[in-house]
Amino acid sequence: MTDDKDVLRDVWFGRIPTCFTLYQDEITEREAEPYYLLLPRVSYLTLVTDKVKKHFQKVMRQEDISEIWFEYEGTPLKWHYPIGLLFDLLASNTALPWNITVHFKSFPEKDLLHCPSKDTIEAHFMSCMKEADALKHKSQVINEMQKKDHKQLWMGLQNDKFDQFWAINRKLMEYPAEDNGFRYIPFRIYQATTERPFIQKLFRPVAADGQLHTLGDLLKEVCPSAITTEDGVKKNQIMIHGIEPMLETPLQWLSEHLSYPDNFLHISIIPQPTD
Repeated sequence: MTDDKDVLRDVWFGRIPTCFTLYQDEITEREAEPYYLLLPRVSYLTLVTDKVKKHFQKVMRQEDISEIWFEYEGTPLKWHYPIGLLFDLLASNTALPWNITVHFKSFPEKDLLHCPSKDTIEAHFMSCMKEADALKHKSQVINEMQKKDHKQLWMGLQNDKFDQFWAINRKLMEYPAEDNGFRYIPFRIYQATTERPFIQKLFRPVAADGQLHTLGDLLKEVCPSAITTEDGVKKNQIMIHGIEPMLETPLQWLSEHLSYPDNFLHISIIPQPTD
């Protein structure tokens, strides 16, 4: 892995200023003040909102509280999507802070998975990591790790410890020198304008002739509508971690540096703002 440590740090420490407000129909014993938080882009909503939960529960009666869930402008927020992805997909062209509404009842069963505990988040996270390594190394790296290494990856994410996480994660970013890259690139492409959850296909980082595939090559093959233009004007923004990487960027480099902790590149395709 090329050592662009600063990029890894910038990605890890990316934050989104957020204002949490209690839904107006929730029953409270006194007025609920909004709660402000800097959300880590690489984490999950249900992992970093204990303080939000406590803050609002203080003004509510026990019997009015069931499972917490979050919503932005009418869209329930999937806790199993990383926070940065949710923001890029739904709110990247809005003014900050990001305004999220907090609910304690009427859980939207059709839209969201239940998240009864931190163990649920850990199971989801580890399952994504294992899937990513199956694509990159036929699962060899993750399977050779000990249980304590898996735990260290999880605790690094949960406790926001960059060095603790990357001490283990760097092994998942290595590959034999003669291969020029991973077997396949773990990626998911999300489109703001479609009901389809995401696009995920097998795609190699290196072409048959040895040329490195780029982000543009990937989109051309699996989601050509993302890069179409109208009268020479591009219709979409392609976002990873709140930035628009150049389409000429090698996919292997992106996978090593802009993947989320689950080892996937989460790519958002959003309509170009008109103003």
